[in-house]
Amino acid sequence: MEVQVRMRLGRVKHYQHSDNMSLTSRRCGISRRTLSTWLKRYQQQGFSGLLDQSRRPHRCPPTKVTDQVRQWIQALRDRRLGPRRIQSELERHHQVYLSTSTIHTVLRTSSYALLKTTRQAHRKHKRYQKEIPGERVQMDVYKIAPKLYQLTAIDDCTRLKVLRLDPNHTAASTLDFLTHVQAELPFPIQRLQTDRGKEFMAYSVPRRLMELHIKFRPKKTRSPHLNGKVERTQRTDWEEFYSLTDLKSPSLPEQLSQWQSYYNREHQHSSIGQSPWQKLE
Repeated sequence: MEVQVRMRLGRVKHYQHSDNMSLTSRRCGISRRTLSTWLKRYQQQGFSGLLDQSRRPHRCPPTKVTDQVRQWIQALRDRRLGPRRIQSELERHHQVYLSTSTIHTVLRTSSYALLKTTRQAHRKHKRYQKEIPGERVQMDVYKIAPKLYQLTAIDDCTRLKVLRLDPNHTAASTLDFLTHVQAELPFPIQRLQTDRGKEFMAYSVPRRLMELHIKFRPKKTRSPHLNGKVERTQRTDWEEFYSLTDLKSPSLPEQLSQWQSYYNREHQHSSIGQSPWQKLE
């Protein structure tokens, strides 16, 4: 310690002799700011001012992670959500914004292990994405509960999606939903891709699509990965909406509409790095 102090004192003396801060900084290999700091301390405190001082901050702002926020983060992790999804849920339900690094720190200090995912090593799927909004729209039906089905349509390019609840899944409900999708999406539909369920393969559906000049592209059987975007977004609906909602609530359709608006305008999509509406703009 004494050697360092004497070295600093020698540099201060060199400056006092030369009266040239730039020259002293170059000769001693230090910055002008460092030399200025030592000179100021020496003038105010003498030899003791050149000793190492505590770098502890004079004040610490209150932590953003309160006990209540920590409990919310732990509850969301119990649903097997990662830091990015936890960040989104905190902002949506509790109006609390934390960085993903802060959430990761809370999980680590709470002794939560990293999420483990199983991947099929024997089969690699090639990621694809259409370049024009409306060039391909994927549609599917998802059973939520007995006599409660969600009809889902998602654009392949922007990931904008339209949702609707129906007590059954018939060709009539598909045609009604198709009209609803056309009214909701801000661009025309060029192709519609579905599975080969009876609600899509009934004669009235392809005929109506021909009248609307929409190409019908049913995927081959036992190939859910070909309809991967709509399959994955329905999983997100279940994990982030239905798992926290009373399915018997009379306001469920209204809540679903609010969730659709949030997903399209604010939800950060992992594969595109922004919300669907931002992708469209």
